[in-house]
Amino acid sequence: MPAERPSEFVEEIELEGHIIDSLLLPKVLDEITNRGGRFELKDVQIGHNRSDPSYARLTVSADSQQALEELLQRIARHGAVPLDKQDCRLVEADMDGAFPEGFYATTNQDTEIRLDGQWIPIARQEMDCGVRVDRQRRTAECVPMSDVKTGDAIVVGRSGTRVRPVERDRITRDAFSFMHSTVSSEKPKGVTVREIAAAMRRARDGDGKILVVGGPAIVHTGSREHFSYLIRSGYVNVLFAGNALATHDIEQSLFETSLGISMEHGGSIEEGHEHHLRSINRIRRAGSIRQAVEAGLLTRGIMYECVSNNVPYLLAGSIRDDGPLPDVITDVVEAQRKMRELIEGVTFALMIATTLHSIAVGNLLPARVKVVCVDINPATVVKLADRGTFQTIGLVTDVEPFLRVLVDELRQ
Repeated sequence: MPAERPSEFVEEIELEGHIIDSLLLPKVLDEITNRGGRFELKDVQIGHNRSDPSYARLTVSADSQQALEELLQRIARHGAVPLDKQDCRLVEADMDGAFPEGFYATTNQDTEIRLDGQWIPIARQEMDCGVRVDRQRRTAECVPMSDVKTGDAIVVGRSGTRVRPVERDRITRDAFSFMHSTVSSEKPKGVTVREIAAAMRRARDGDGKILVVGGPAIVHTGSREHFSYLIRSGYVNVLFAGNALATHDIEQSLFETSLGISMEHGGSIEEGHEHHLRSINRIRRAGSIRQAVEAGLLTRGIMYECVSNNVPYLLAGSIRDDGPLPDVITDVVEAQRKMRELIEGVTFALMIATTLHSIAVGNLLPARVKVVCVDINPATVVKLADRGTFQTIGLVTDVEPFLRVLVDELRQ
């Protein structure tokens, strides 16, 4: 018999749901062994049919309480819950803009807290936040650090919390079925684009909401009309971008150039390098993009279609922006708040040729939202997935061919 470990720290946990076909149980066991812990399976009940849930109970042990706590925190992301069910611990925030020490840090997976013996879902699920609880209303929501107010009841520690991991879609067989990332320029793209088109069509024709995060390459590569079609046809419900996409879209509308390059013959234009500045200046003189449309100054393009089709857009600024356009939100914290408002109800996110905006928006989305990232640079897709948006399907290709094929699929 193996010798007993004199200083072993142990806790019993359980998992339930579709833990076999979604590989949640193997993930938990891998986390335990890879981090120096040990486990012993006490009970495993496997569902007979695909619709039947499974159940597992096991003990987890480590050589120190700190190591055990870290281990339990890691496997909690996969839905592992201690058998010793307790209510969550609440501590009042003692200052604005900061959590109490030891606060529960959220993931992008749907999460619940236990309050007065009952499990309550957390609203506005988002990674890297805390959980604010309203005891009187018996509600809980993710709250970013900057929005914490003195006296807010904040969840501290992992007791009384449980994660509901995203499970394999057992009905549809598409690129999203198992949350795998197709980050390769060598994989066939035709099938993936058809699946993306089908997902967008289902979202538009059902209860979905489509968010597009776009970079200026949409304009530079001559893809503007493809994108305008998506807006006119109801495949864009919200647009997130920066100063550049809107500026160069407006530049093409006013001067037929993008970054001073002719969109007709692809050559440079005399004094074309000034066109984006003159475009910004005209919009600033008009007051806003909407006012420019209403005045007849802006009559076509992406921003024109957004205004004409009542598609809300958010332009988040950066330190390198020229101008910027009057619609650009230059306070990054305020831009985050506005983004959180606009992503409510989003079910599908398409991110096109913008590394920083894609990663930023990905961090705001719950894991249940299907995400497609299209970029000529595979590092963009990899970074997005590595920073927590693991549900991302990556497509490594140039913008124009992708949008052209996507529009062709949607028109069929």
